[in-house]
Amino acid sequence: MRKILSLLFVLANLTFVQAQNTEKELAQNTEKAVKKINDTIEKEGWKAKGTVSLLLNQSSFNNWIAGGEDSFSGTLGINYDFNYKKEDITWDNKILASYGLLQTKNTDFGKKTDDRLEFNSILGKRAFGEWYYSYFLNFRTQFTTGYIYGQDANGKEIRTEQTKFMSPGYLTTGPGIYWSKDENLKINFAPLTSKFTFVDNAYTSGIDRFTGLPYVDGDYFGVDEGKTMRYELGFYASVYYKLAIMTNVTAENALNLYSNYLEDPQNVDINYSLNIIMKINKFLSANFAFQAIYDDNAFRGLQTRQVFGLGVNFGF
Repeated sequence: MRKILSLLFVLANLTFVQAQNTEKELAQNTEKAVKKINDTIEKEGWKAKGTVSLLLNQSSFNNWIAGGEDSFSGTLGINYDFNYKKEDITWDNKILASYGLLQTKNTDFGKKTDDRLEFNSILGKRAFGEWYYSYFLNFRTQFTTGYIYGQDANGKEIRTEQTKFMSPGYLTTGPGIYWSKDENLKINFAPLTSKFTFVDNAYTSGIDRFTGLPYVDGDYFGVDEGKTMRYELGFYASVYYKLAIMTNVTAENALNLYSNYLEDPQNVDINYSLNIIMKINKFLSANFAFQAIYDDNAFRGLQTRQVFGLGVNFGF
């Protein structure tokens, strides 16, 4: 009996060691396969990288004399780059998407803290030095319906639909000249840029839902009565700059400027965004996002938003 137990013990250890070796070998083979795929992709000229982040913020109060309201908010974001560079051709692409909601205890509606879908693409062919002939495309819209909030005669919170997916939607595109020192600094000038603003004609037909009066041309994102699109031709410039502020702290800046030749060229549209990531470890970071927009066709004033919170990040 003792011999049988000893034999079983030896066999169990051999099986365990074999399993460990098999698992280790499988992990090594998987790592080699992934590296081979990445090497093949890079050899073809493509490089891809991205992050998924989840920002969370929560407040809770109980018998708190100073006052306060229970709340919870979360923002999911995606930042993905897929770029091509080979010989005298470059093609940079970026997808930015984020969506956030805030829920407080004493409100009837969950409210958006962020809603963004944007795609940027710029194709370049080397002209001389670090300058390239270029053609760019920028597309922007939102995911879900946006509301203006108020109160009725009884003090109850109400909301009025103002925007939704592709209303507005922006498509800006045109040829130009592009300068890039490296992947962290890029500048593009496009003197003949077309800008299309798309809206749902439900917002531009009949009675203006915000004033209760007949719709006036240009009131909704510059679009005329009964139309679904506005066209502009103008000058476009963009700057992208990413820098390391200090160890584990990076700042990503993007500035877009546009002047419409056909109407009020002195009113320059501005879209600036800043994203600061303060890395704690591989998966955790404190994230700060700020965006400022000036577009007199959308709103005669400066629009700003900012989001700050603890982020859970996954790279891919």
